[in-house]
Amino acid sequence: MKYRLLGRTGVWVSEISLGTMTFGGADHPVYGPLGGLGRAEADRIVGTALDAGINFIDTADVYADGESEQLLGQALGSRRDEIVLATKVHAPTGPGPNDAGWSRLHVMRALEASLRRLGTDHIDLYQLHNYDPLTPFEEVLAALGDAVRQGKVRYIGCANLSAWQISRALGVSARHGLPAFAATQAYYSLVGRDAEHELVPMAQAEGVGLTVWSPLAGGFLSGKLHRDGTAEPGSRRAAPDYPDFPPVDRERGHDVLDVLRAVAARHAVSVPRVALAWLLAQPAVTSVIVGARRVEQLADNAAASDLVLTAQDLADLDRVSAPPALYPGWIQQMFAAARQPVG
Repeated sequence: MKYRLLGRTGVWVSEISLGTMTFGGADHPVYGPLGGLGRAEADRIVGTALDAGINFIDTADVYADGESEQLLGQALGSRRDEIVLATKVHAPTGPGPNDAGWSRLHVMRALEASLRRLGTDHIDLYQLHNYDPLTPFEEVLAALGDAVRQGKVRYIGCANLSAWQISRALGVSARHGLPAFAATQAYYSLVGRDAEHELVPMAQAEGVGLTVWSPLAGGFLSGKLHRDGTAEPGSRRAAPDYPDFPPVDRERGHDVLDVLRAVAARHAVSVPRVALAWLLAQPAVTSVIVGARRVEQLADNAAASDLVLTAQDLADLDRVSAPPALYPGWIQQMFAAARQPVG
């Protein structure tokens, strides 16, 4: 396993990190189909991850109504200090009007609840799970700053925020002397490269770590779903009630899969391993979060850290998956090209 620095924190995290959305919620309408793993399965997954050198594990208070955090805490046990532990706050965790969002009231309550479920006295990376238009950055960053000073949180981050929102938050932190986002978590895959328009250049410019969720596009890049509509056993995307999440342009997606299969054949590895290795070859990416229902699946995903794609592999994958430039990107490219010296 290889390791990369998390933003400007000086903390090393594994290139492949473990996501625990598959833990718990066996009877939950959303989380059950994603995994619904119980105590024994969660223990095996966590043990396999740690033994493979994974030292970065991500969860959220909303996963399986808190059961994911609880199972993760139990699975870690005495090995808690071997990992960088990340969780999130924002999504509704109860029926009340203040059981969600970024208010100091909710963030402090949610933090204490996460600490109890995880069986720890601190969170290494505490992340805002989504944007809350009702609460100013000054409010939530001050609350998170207090949590850092109390020793309950080491670093703060965010997920699913746009580049301008993160930049604004960084400005608020600098202006008021508050902790700043060390990392952002975003959806990014070979069939979902929207992050490259604004998030990726912002992260590179500001020194913000970029962790990636759903790198296989909700199972689409597992290679189990075929262009003719047939699917191999275990394909979540083939289920008639499975939502198109993250959304995928299927025709274009199958073009990407064709190239992925060709590259995988050249290296004699699985299609998912190539898709993960492509992300690890992108300069802004810090860590790629993988979720697993089986230890074999996790072991194959973790091996992506050792797969080095050739320049030809990367060119083939880029050519079939590159998104069109969006304004003002395309006009900036025109002017940049015009400034290049000739001859």
